[in-house]
Amino acid sequence: MIKLLVGILVTVMNLLYKTRPYPRFYVLETVARVPYFAYLSVLHLYESLGLWRKVDWLKVHFAESWNELHHLLIMESLGGNHFWLDRILARTVALIYYWIIVGVYFVSPKAAYHFMELVEEHAYHTYDEFLTEYADQLKTEFPPQVAINYYRDGDLYMFDEFQTSQVPASRRPTIETLYDVFVAIRDDEGEHVKTMVACQSANAAETLHSPHAPVLDPQSAPSISISTDAVIDT
Repeated sequence: MIKLLVGILVTVMNLLYKTRPYPRFYVLETVARVPYFAYLSVLHLYESLGLWRKVDWLKVHFAESWNELHHLLIMESLGGNHFWLDRILARTVALIYYWIIVGVYFVSPKAAYHFMELVEEHAYHTYDEFLTEYADQLKTEFPPQVAINYYRDGDLYMFDEFQTSQVPASRRPTIETLYDVFVAIRDDEGEHVKTMVACQSANAAETLHSPHAPVLDPQSAPSISISTDAVIDT
């Protein structure tokens, strides 16, 4: 079922947006935030009912949604949302997928995380192919201000927080051209994949920590919650 859901999303994107990259990325980033909203909704419900409390997971998933929000803002600044039909499609799909993922997360959190792993992996390859095809053009264009604010000049606490395989402040993208922006976005998607894989591990509830969480035991350091050698299939 998870592969079917992802397959439907990928098929629609490939058919409708083959020659329109920015609208494609706008739709992709609108939908990509939704599973994190679903995870947070269910986790807050569990906490309210006194069933399970894991503050680190709330922080990490919120930081993931914050990262995807800035991807979306970047695509909007590039004109990806100018056509009303693209906005309607993106928001309709997002609404449908939100409720599907809420239901899946109740039944099997591992399956819900696997869904997002596949979505983020698809996003990684989509951006990678775009960078290869349009590298020369992108290197001549200036980055949008929202990207400069998020990756370079702003408060980078939230940027570090979603990357559970990284030590805080160890990754600082260079943002000088639009090419650099898309490299940063592509690499963000790779970090999301690693975090989603970590969430699926058998002992994730004990080993997955906020990157900024105090390390009381070297064995529980955030940087080893998932191997930094994790490979994204090509």
